[in-house]
Amino acid sequence: MSVQVQAQSFSAAQLLDQLQRRCAGAGAVASFVGLVRDYSDEGEVRALFLEHYPGMTEKSLAVIEVEARARWPLEDVLIVHRHGLLQAAEPIVFVGVGSAHRQAAFEACAYLMDQLKTRAPFWKKEMDGQGGQWVVARSSDQQAAQRW
Repeated sequence: MSVQVQAQSFSAAQLLDQLQRRCAGAGAVASFVGLVRDYSDEGEVRALFLEHYPGMTEKSLAVIEVEARARWPLEDVLIVHRHGLLQAAEPIVFVGVGSAHRQAAFEACAYLMDQLKTRAPFWKKEMDGQGGQWVVARSSDQQAAQRW
């Protein structure tokens, strides 16, 4: 399966190995691992709580994957995104692509992350020990997504 939304943690090394085996004929594999930061503009972050709408989230990620496959010659795509309560420094998202050429792999990986950040239906609450606050969309993320 190319898109997974799950509560349990993952090993980026195992996912990268899995992707490399799935696209053994590719000339390039590019990946991105996002981690829960221990800070925000508001201060310290101890944990991040992610809500999502099951079914809708997977469909949104699948649409973004289809768009990337239409733009670049990709051998394979793997997207894993977590939900639930995640502690600082834990992995939150893995995006990996395989392609015959490195530039296509780099661009497709960046595209997938930019689109995921702005279009996937996740709601994030930064927990700071005082209850926390919901994260609002950043204009910089919108600008990054619009470059495509």
